[in-house]
Parts: sequence; structure tokens; C-alpha cells
Amino acid sequence: MPGTILITGSNRGIGLEMTRQFADDGWQVLACCRDVPGAHELRALREKYAHVRLFQLDVTRYDQMTALSKALWDQPIDILVNNAGYYGPKGVAFGQVDVDEWRKVLESNTIAPYKMAETFARNVADSERRVMAVLSSKVGSIADNTSGGGYIYRTSKTAVNQVVKSLSIDLREQGVSVMALHPGWVKTQMGGPNALISVEESVAGLKKLLLGADLEHSGRFYNYDGSEIPW
Repeated sequence: MPGTILITGSNRGIGLEMTRQFADDGWQVLACCRDVPGAHELRALREKYAHVRLFQLDVTRYDQMTALSKALWDQPIDILVNNAGYYGPKGVAFGQVDVDEWRKVLESNTIAPYKMAETFARNVADSERRVMAVLSSKVGSIADNTSGGGYIYRTSKTAVNQVVKSLSIDLREQGVSVMALHPGWVKTQMGGPNALISVEESVAGLKKLLLGADLEHSGRFYNYDGSEIPW
């Protein structure tokens, strides 16, 4: 049965395609992005699907997050997807780390997903499915790191994986499942043209994981194809 899904960063890439696929299946999609007036493709989806609702949300603006929670105070949210993120400078090697950019990436990729969980935990717990997910990355896996570098983005994803693990424990009594998801190397603005898979393929896999999530999957890290990734 279709339910309600809230997706951050819905204006492009994975968030936009996730909005499209869930809306196509009849879900109510609460699609959030920083610039609703400028989100032309997302606004086109709203015109096509009456059950897509658009909300202004910069996930690092906690006043906006609080305002959104008040607007949605009585809205059960079956699936909450923390998709919004910031890559920061690419190719960051030892000795080249910009600490101000590091702080910005950590704010967006690590702190904001925690704040979303804290803010909307009651809405998720009041739903039928009770699922939270964070779009993480395989580069955040400590076990998988064999090349070094990438200090800024890597650490933000390693840190949010720990957030996911703690949330999975703290929200278990409320029946909420919390997962970290790796979308693959996707052909998006962030992933670039040399990426390995299409955004449609990635989201189809992520969607399957989200719809199949339960407490058995909580506190774990999955690739879009369903395989588990070591922390």
C-alpha cells in the first residue's frame, strides 16, 4: 500500500528520481529542497502528480526544519530519506584540507541527518512502515578504505554511519528501522559523467531496500543492489 515519504534534496539527481518513482507508485511525496522556485523539474513533477507536495528546506537551517515540523506535526511519515548532502572540494589529499569546507560538509552530511531524525522521529514512529534512511557512501567505510585521501567527504560519511547505528538502537523501542544506504557511483551532477550506473537503476535498488526495511535491517549499511557493506 502506498504511504508517505519525505525526501530531502529532491530537486535533482537521486532525490528527484526518487520523488518520481515513488510518486509514480501512488505515494504522497513530501519533496524538500533549498530553492523551490528554482526547482523546475521538481515543480513539473508536482504538476503531474497531485500527491507531490513541495517544501522549502535547507537542511543546515534548523529554523526551517523546525518550521517544517510544525507544518507537518500531525502527518505520519512512513519513510524519511536524508538525501541532501554536500560533497565539498574534490581530490582532497593530505596537506590540502580546507577546514572551513570540512565544517560545511560535516554540517550538511552528518549533523543535519541527525537533526532530521530528532525532529521527525515522532512522525515516523506514528506511521505504518517506520523507516529512516541516510544516503551514505561506500567511501565512508573504514574497512573499504585502501586508497587514503578524501578526508573531508570520507569523514562526513563515516560519522553519519555512526549516527545511523546509534539511531537504530535509540529508536528501536519505537519500532523505527534506520539504515545507511550507498547509492553506487551514479551519473548525476555530483557523480559525474564517468559514473557506472544510471540514476534510474540506483533509485530502483534503493526503493526496493526502503520498501523491504524492517527492524532486522536496522543499524546496517547496504549497497543499492542489496548487498551489505562493512562499516
